[in-house]
Amino acid sequence: MENNKNTKKQEGLSEADIERLELLQKANEKVGRQLSIGAEDGSLHEIDELKELIGKEFENPEEKYNIYYRGIRKLLMDYLPKGADFKEVRDIIYDEKNIFLNLGKRKSDNNGIRKSDGRMTYQPVMNEILDIIIKWVAESQNPFNIYREFYELNERHGYGHEEYDKTTLSVANAMKKLSEK
Repeated sequence: MENNKNTKKQEGLSEADIERLELLQKANEKVGRQLSIGAEDGSLHEIDELKELIGKEFENPEEKYNIYYRGIRKLLMDYLPKGADFKEVRDIIYDEKNIFLNLGKRKSDNNGIRKSDGRMTYQPVMNEILDIIIKWVAESQNPFNIYREFYELNERHGYGHEEYDKTTLSVANAMKKLSEK
C-alpha cells in the first residue's frame, strides 16, 4: 500500500524531480559511502569513505617520538648554551617553542600550567619546528636567532607569547634586539 502512495506522489512530479528523489534515496542507502559525479562524463560512482579513511596514515607514535626526542629536544640541548648562567635564556627559548607546539597554549594563561603537551602535537607541527631548528644549527647556532625564529613563528600563527615578570621580559626583549644585528 505504501508503494502505491509513493507511486501516486511520483506521478505528479516532473522527470527532474523524480531523478533528484532517486539520487537522494540512493545517497541515503549506504552509510559511509558517498555519491560522486564524474567531471568528464557526468557518470555517477560511489566512493567508500570508510576505506579511504582507513587507508590514510594516521599519526605515527614512533615517528613522533623520534621527531621530538631525537630531533627537536636533542638539537636544542646540544646547541643552546649550557650552564646556569644561560638557564633563563634557554627557558625563554623553550617557552616560545612550547607555545608553538601546543598551538598557542601558554603557561601564563593558566597560572603556570599549560594544560597541553607539545610532545603530543600533530606531526606536521613538529616537522615545521624541526625544520627551523635544523636550519638554525646549519647556519648560525646563535641562541638569539632561534629565539627570533620561534617568536616570529608564533606571531605568524597568531599564538602570542608568554607573559613574564619585568626582569625576564627585559631579557626576552634584549634577545630579540641582539638577533637583529
